[in-house]
Amino acid sequence: MAQILTQKDNKKSEDTASREAPERAHPLSNVRNIGIVAHIDAGKTTTTERMLFYAGKLHKMGEVHDGTAVMDWMAQEKERGITITSAATTCIWNDHQVNIIDTPGHVDFTVEVERSLRVLDSAVGVFCGVGGVQPQSETVWHQADKYGVPRIAFVNKMDRVGADFENVVEEMRERLGANAVPIQVPWGCEDSFQGVVDLVKMRAYNFDSDTLGAEVVECDVPAELGAVAEKARSVLIEKLAEADEAVLEAYLANPDIEADLLMAGIRRAVLSNTIVPVLCGSSLKNKGVQQVLDAVIDYLPSPLDVASIEGIVPKTGELTTRQADDFGPAAALIFKIANDSYVGRLAYVRIYSGKLKKGQQVLNPRTKKRERIQRLIVLHADTRTDVDVLYSGEIGAVTGLREASTGDTICIDNHPVELERIKFPEPVMFVAVEPKTRADKDKLQAALVALQAEDPTCIIREDADTGQTIMSGMGELHLEILRDRMVREFNVESVSGSPMVAYYETVTAVATGEHTFDREIGGKKQFASVSVEVGPTERGSGTRIEIEAREGKIPAAFRSSVEQGIQDGIYTGVILRYPMTDMIVKVTGGSFDSEFSTDAAFRTAAVMAFREAVASAAAELLEPLMELEIITPSDFMGDVMGDLNSRRGKVKDITARGANQIIRARVPLAELFGYSTAVRSLSRGRAMYTIEPEKFEIVPGNIREQLLNR
Repeated sequence: MAQILTQKDNKKSEDTASREAPERAHPLSNVRNIGIVAHIDAGKTTTTERMLFYAGKLHKMGEVHDGTAVMDWMAQEKERGITITSAATTCIWNDHQVNIIDTPGHVDFTVEVERSLRVLDSAVGVFCGVGGVQPQSETVWHQADKYGVPRIAFVNKMDRVGADFENVVEEMRERLGANAVPIQVPWGCEDSFQGVVDLVKMRAYNFDSDTLGAEVVECDVPAELGAVAEKARSVLIEKLAEADEAVLEAYLANPDIEADLLMAGIRRAVLSNTIVPVLCGSSLKNKGVQQVLDAVIDYLPSPLDVASIEGIVPKTGELTTRQADDFGPAAALIFKIANDSYVGRLAYVRIYSGKLKKGQQVLNPRTKKRERIQRLIVLHADTRTDVDVLYSGEIGAVTGLREASTGDTICIDNHPVELERIKFPEPVMFVAVEPKTRADKDKLQAALVALQAEDPTCIIREDADTGQTIMSGMGELHLEILRDRMVREFNVESVSGSPMVAYYETVTAVATGEHTFDREIGGKKQFASVSVEVGPTERGSGTRIEIEAREGKIPAAFRSSVEQGIQDGIYTGVILRYPMTDMIVKVTGGSFDSEFSTDAAFRTAAVMAFREAVASAAAELLEPLMELEIITPSDFMGDVMGDLNSRRGKVKDITARGANQIIRARVPLAELFGYSTAVRSLSRGRAMYTIEPEKFEIVPGNIREQLLNR
């Protein structure tokens, strides 16, 4: 988890050169690991494409709308004009190595943002100048808050009709709780937008259209913007003075602070997560992107500016740390698994300490197995470049790790460490999939295993009652993409049903259960007895199993079988055979027979005792609730609100934006099938909406009865 060092903690007097290999292309202080995050269609990928073009990584700009964006390399991304999978790349700007991950903005692929923010040192939040802070913007912002990731913000699309820079900044403060401080103001707006005014240096910049914005023209602040810029600079200095003592001292001595001192103060405030500098521009019109790259270099942290990452020593459970040090013990986190048709199974890694070498043996503490690194790769979207070494602070990919999964640590075996794993949201929708022909059965199974390994929110299970294979995901689009990938990447045809809501089951009371398994199977007696207690836990906490029974009751040799039996019960549920969650299961007792007890007997006794306990614990169904944001002209408010009420929706707030009304509501996912058609019909095609998962809640009694009787 990225925690930023304070000035006191980050001892700049240390000889950092001793921690860096001389073969590095760029010193650690000149490395930036950034993510581009935002709501769908805010302009993340277009911004990334411009960054790469101006940095010389691309010789031709790609465009999302015509399917030529380099970072959107999947066929599905080119067809739909959206980012589906995080794409990593590296470019050089002002002699700094900038490792960039372009993340998706669609809610169905929020897992890509989650795992990217886990390994990044900082982020650039992109906001639409017209749409402002949109639902997925809030989600990714709070994900970044969770990991303590310093950010700068870029208000994009300032050339669009309705763009309002000040309104977006105010929404960032109100809806995100961010201390958003503009360090630029726009030069013009909508059709007249031509550049930006830098409040730090008090200089204006416009961008030559003949060179696609590559030639930046610096000039004095236009007279008509003089008063606006001076006022905005005063606000910037006052905000910084509140956050930084050095700026405060300089401000008291002379309110007109020099640019260098101001830049240093902004950097300290960003590293301590006390302010978010806000820039503006138009990526599509090639205006303001170079200034974003400059801000990345000037204000965002290098790997040396972030605190050491914490981990656990596997054998002792002791807490330990790893820091950016090429000569320290190697430790890296696998944050993504991908299947590449040319190089095979790729493990995306962030190296926190030491270095990884081609041919090196590494330990996976989760599996307790050693594997050999076959290849090391630097990524540029879907282009791979082989290297011999990846150094601390860098992001790359590894081949040869057959048993690794997302969230695993790889390290050297004489200094093992297990870094904190990544937590992912629960799927909210599922679909049954079957092979089209018998010949496709094995291919389908292999494809599903590969997809599940790549995507932690794609959960594959077998329905205990029907024997069908169930594929769960984060939404209809997510499931559609997964089915499409099976055809294109794995060459397997499948038949699938309609997407359905992924309900869960839970308990609302504490109860106990006991079962004794004493039978003769195949002419041999088998015996085991297990007692369990179940109880509810906080919503969203998942399940936890604790074996409290003494070894005299349940020997160590059978404990894994008991745990497997309880997992069987959790997986299959008791009401409608949905998986169970938000509960604790304690194994309180049991008994065994030294001659007749077996693993199978204990596993069966455990699952039966678990089901008996759950049956007495007031079990309930949980349904996913979605946060729905609708932007509709005021004329259609009544019809839209009436429809929401019919869908069990609860309105959270309503705000006005120009001639439109913005409705934010909480609605059960089960009520949102076909909503796209309904809302367009109600508003004559003029309303738009976005949804994202919010939480799981207990299904109302009447709905539960309907589900039980269907």
